[in-house]
Amino acid sequence: MADAKVSTTKKKQKRSVPAGQLHVQATFNNTICTFTDKKGNVLTASSAGACGFRGSKKGTAYAAQVASEKAATAARSAHGLKSVDVYINGVGLGRDAAVRALQNLDIMVESIKDVTGVPHGGTRPRKQRRA
Repeated sequence: MADAKVSTTKKKQKRSVPAGQLHVQATFNNTICTFTDKKGNVLTASSAGACGFRGSKKGTAYAAQVASEKAATAARSAHGLKSVDVYINGVGLGRDAAVRALQNLDIMVESIKDVTGVPHGGTRPRKQRRA
């Protein structure tokens, strides 16, 4: 009989990340909150749609608050996150609500930076109308 090889895999260790980043993408239709480490590797993420909001309710400030709280509790329990630098992208209603939700969970906000893109030059104009 052939010897059966038993393969053992090591259990993945949960990294301890005391300081990280929060990236908030706030559009008119949804808000996505992503917690990363200092290098940008994703720890946890959540969105208003993932929290059960549908349709136009996804773009509200309350939905952004719930999404931020869900991602923050997961990042705090799994990775021990204590302080974050916040990067906000977009013009939606959830911009401020996502950051305010962190204060309720005792996560220290070290800095807030707006990284929303600014158009320069715009798109190519339409062709001239012939009449």
